[in-house]
Amino acid sequence: MLRYGVFFRRWVSSFVLAGSLCSSVASGRAPTVAPKVLAEYPHDSSAFTQGLVHHEGSFYESTGLRGRSSLRRVTPRTGTVELEVDLGANEFGEGLARVSDRLIQITWQEHVAHVYRLDTFELVGDHAYDGEGWGLCFDGQRLVMTDGSDQLFFRDPESFDLQGSQRVTDDGVPVEELNELECALGLVLANVWQTDNIVVIDPSNGHVLQRVDARGLLTTEEAASADVLNGIARDDTSGHFYLTGKLWPKVFEVELALPARAPAEPASSTTATATATATATATATATTAPATSTATATATGGEKPAEGGGVHGRSGGCAMCALGRRGDAPLVGVGWLLLVLSIVWRRLSRGGARFLVE
Repeated sequence: MLRYGVFFRRWVSSFVLAGSLCSSVASGRAPTVAPKVLAEYPHDSSAFTQGLVHHEGSFYESTGLRGRSSLRRVTPRTGTVELEVDLGANEFGEGLARVSDRLIQITWQEHVAHVYRLDTFELVGDHAYDGEGWGLCFDGQRLVMTDGSDQLFFRDPESFDLQGSQRVTDDGVPVEELNELECALGLVLANVWQTDNIVVIDPSNGHVLQRVDARGLLTTEEAASADVLNGIARDDTSGHFYLTGKLWPKVFEVELALPARAPAEPASSTTATATATATATATATATTAPATSTATATATGGEKPAEGGGVHGRSGGCAMCALGRRGDAPLVGVGWLLLVLSIVWRRLSRGGARFLVE
């Protein structure tokens, strides 16, 4: 009988250990996916791309470097520049965003954002701001801007006044050098400077929900004369994304399986969850997924459950609590019962073993 008692203790202990391991996995870094390439298009390999927007069948592109910075409208399938205006010789073009019938282009260290008419590129105004300008996008209500730090800055689209900021973290670790941006489906996609990685951010709390590994898009020969990834744009009609980079010879049309935003925490005044869908099926391949379950998304742009707690990996917590948040209440009951039995058994183990033998 003692042999069975030892077996039961070991079995329960294994369950508790497995729960602890699940807890540590659940609180890990954001999972990584790879883009699924659908098509390739030519791109001006002399363009030092700093911002990319897709609107009604055209690319709008901001290019950088002093003496070479410009704003362009480009035909996607041919790479032909339809319209172009140059910035001042001492200006370094950076991020670009469309707000209705206007384009807003920021500069790196010149502390000025230029405002243009969308159709003619006529300069209609300027906005001054403090600090450096790196990336810019418009989420439908406010501008989101980066300055190369771990912060997202929120600005009024009319006045460019600063409205607030949000620190970006992955499992509690700050993500710095955030660069080019794209606002999509209530999320913010940010290129990490000097890498071919994109982080997918919930702007309400700054949590990185996912990483996109875009390495390998260019061939070895193409990459030899190109710089890093630095162009992200979404086609709101197809739901596809376009990726390019500084001095890249190509633009890639891709599918990305993006996660949904996590529900707001109870203390928050808002409880919005992103539920927007796109038109084509996203099937990006998960390359590493240590932090979460990876059910395949069924909408382009990526509807995928994103729990606010331990399952999606943003706040950790015990494995059984995580199961509860997923709605597996019976499993939670069994888990806690086994845990209690394990504790009782350990307390009675000295006398309990003698009792079983006798």
